[in-house]
Amino acid sequence: MADAGQTRPRGVLLLSGGLDSYTAGAIVRSQGYDLYALTIRYGQVHAREIESAASVARALGAVRHLELDVPLSKIGGSSLVGDGAIPKDRTIDAADIPSTYVPGRNTIFLSLAMAWAEAVDASAVVLGVNALDYSGYPDCRPEYLEAFERLAALATKAGVEGRRLSIMAPLLTLSKADIIRRGVSLGLDYSLTLSCYDPGPTGTPCGRCDSCALRARGFAEAGIPDPALIRH
Repeated sequence: MADAGQTRPRGVLLLSGGLDSYTAGAIVRSQGYDLYALTIRYGQVHAREIESAASVARALGAVRHLELDVPLSKIGGSSLVGDGAIPKDRTIDAADIPSTYVPGRNTIFLSLAMAWAEAVDASAVVLGVNALDYSGYPDCRPEYLEAFERLAALATKAGVEGRRLSIMAPLLTLSKADIIRRGVSLGLDYSLTLSCYDPGPTGTPCGRCDSCALRARGFAEAGIPDPALIRH
């Protein structure tokens, strides 16, 4: 529950360890929010991102970083949880939902974040979804987020009492290049992040999956070297 002297608003940040959630968290922090970072181990084959998430949470000054195990790999249905190979070198088309789509992932993650937000009296859930430079996942669209915000108003004690939970997606209409520029302007260290769906044992990005391709294009269009590649 809230501390008696709480004055700053609180936001639960869904933190993956990639550059999008890092930037989203930094934007909301700059707006005066205290961040409670939530990272989900869902059986993802790129589990090294959990280490990056811990580094990012520290860099953001999160009040708390909670890691939860939700083994979506037992459900399957996605190459991100080991069902088939991670697609490489494909032409990214937002109208084509790729095999890296994880059934129900964002709905499950948002539900967990909603629950924690109630427990810590947070007024917002923050996530780094983007509707411009993305792989075509249906649960990254604005209408989906609007629907979940309506659900939260109906499904929670806070919502019933008139304390509406906001779903904040500050990157939703930004290009990947604009996201990177915004993060750099906020002083973010992107060498802490991992975006790759199929990294090597030491965390070296594959350079060929959708996430690597989108990240590389974003840094190129922003005219900024990717510090994660320099690190490796």
